[in-house]
Amino acid sequence: MTVMSNTATAVHFHDQQPPAASLTLRDELLQGLRAAPKRSSPKFFYDLRGSELFDRICVQPEYYPTRTEEAILRDAADDIADVVGKDATLIELGSGASRKVRLLLEAVRPTSYLGIDISRDFLLDSTRRLAADYPWLDVHAACADFSQRMTMPSGLACDHPVAFFPGSSIGNFAPEEAECFLRGLHSLLPSGSGLLIGVDLIKDEAILNAAYNDAAGVTAAFNLNLLERLRHEFEGDLDPATFSHQAFYNESRSRIEMHLVSDIDQTIRVSGEVFHFDQGETLHTENSYKYSVEGFRALAARAGFESRALWTDPDKLFSIHYLERA
Repeated sequence: MTVMSNTATAVHFHDQQPPAASLTLRDELLQGLRAAPKRSSPKFFYDLRGSELFDRICVQPEYYPTRTEEAILRDAADDIADVVGKDATLIELGSGASRKVRLLLEAVRPTSYLGIDISRDFLLDSTRRLAADYPWLDVHAACADFSQRMTMPSGLACDHPVAFFPGSSIGNFAPEEAECFLRGLHSLLPSGSGLLIGVDLIKDEAILNAAYNDAAGVTAAFNLNLLERLRHEFEGDLDPATFSHQAFYNESRSRIEMHLVSDIDQTIRVSGEVFHFDQGETLHTENSYKYSVEGFRALAARAGFESRALWTDPDKLFSIHYLERA
């Protein structure tokens, strides 16, 4: 692990992520392409352009999760601060632009902040801005894949850690994977630690389908950008114009599915391997599971977390849970 301190912006950078085209990531990608049906982890969306496109998704009128979660955080900031307590170390998983954590910082006043994200350049830019805007805050950044087993960076005080996992990113995991992920957090965090987590709720199918098929086509561009990343970082020989975006709510599994659909019969090459797509065949790029409040609490309990507080919006579109590691 390489640790750097940037004195101009007071960001302590911890590089725990192998290069994007490393054998580990390459093998994971190729394994998904070899599978039947073909699949790809959502983590591969987040190169610099993918992260920027996701930020644009968040402000689309159809995309309710971001604005709803931000409204809850804004309204409940003081209550959240009371539950979190004093002298916390706030650890944001998948920090992205670090926009949502700003709604909490003045109320919670943590002693230190750690942003964790897989997109290195995007992470550095956002945490530098955060450090400049909050000079009283000890800011750390870790480029890491938080879906894998992690260790706390050296030099980070963690007497009272509180993990912050917004955006309903927990929904990208299948329920059994989500439980395993939470068990990993349970192992990482000491007893009595907190987890503040955003969870999207089950709702009308039309609202869900519109959120992932915005009229401006930003989500489609975000999905298709995966193919551009294959070309640029994984020696991909393919034409992104021969694929289309597809997203729909699968009611039987309580999840949104995103796919890239091959418009023609074609053969592509990625990292020296050849993969055939029939016309209409898909590459399954993302799931976003939706929960009831009771269903998510039960899942968290199986992973060793106890529910301490809950906040929702008036329309019950979204929920924020404060869990404590038992």
